[in-house]
Amino acid sequence: MSVEINNESGWRVDSKALEEAAKWAFRRLKISPRCELSILFTDPDSIALLHEQYMGLQGPTDVLSFPMDEIKPGKGSQGMLGDIMICPQVASIQAKCTGHRTIEEILLLEIHGILHLLGFDHNSDKLQKQMFALQRYLLFTFLYQYGGITDAGPIRSDVDL
Repeated sequence: MSVEINNESGWRVDSKALEEAAKWAFRRLKISPRCELSILFTDPDSIALLHEQYMGLQGPTDVLSFPMDEIKPGKGSQGMLGDIMICPQVASIQAKCTGHRTIEEILLLEIHGILHLLGFDHNSDKLQKQMFALQRYLLFTFLYQYGGITDAGPIRSDVDL
C-alpha cells in the first residue's frame, strides 16, 4: 500500500504515525495493499477555498475527501483510493474543544477521510451511527496497538526539526 503524505500546512505532523494508521485501517477494512492514498496537510485559507468550491460552504473545514477509483472494503479492488486534505489548525481547535491531543484529532480525521473515500457517509442518523462506530473502532484499536505518536503543532522558525 502506498501512502503519500505532503505537508504544506506549516504544522509539524507525525507522518510515520499517519502512514501506519492508514495501513492499519486498510488491513482492518480488507483493502488491497496495492491501493494508493494521498494525504495533504494544508492551511485554513486553502482548505476554505476548496470547501466553498466543492461543498458550497463558507470558511475552513477540518477534512475533505476526494475519491478516485471506486474501491470498496473487502472487494479486493485496487487502484487510487483518492486524496484527503486535512487542516491541522482546524484540528487543533477541535482537539482543544474535545479535550484530546491534536494528533489524535488528526488521526480521527484521516480515518474519517478514508471511510468517505470508501463510500461511507453520515447523511442520516443510521449511517452516521455506523460510520462513527467504525471510525472509533479503527482509531481506538490503532492507538492501543501503536506507540510513539508525537503531537502536532505549529512549526516555529526557531525550532530545528
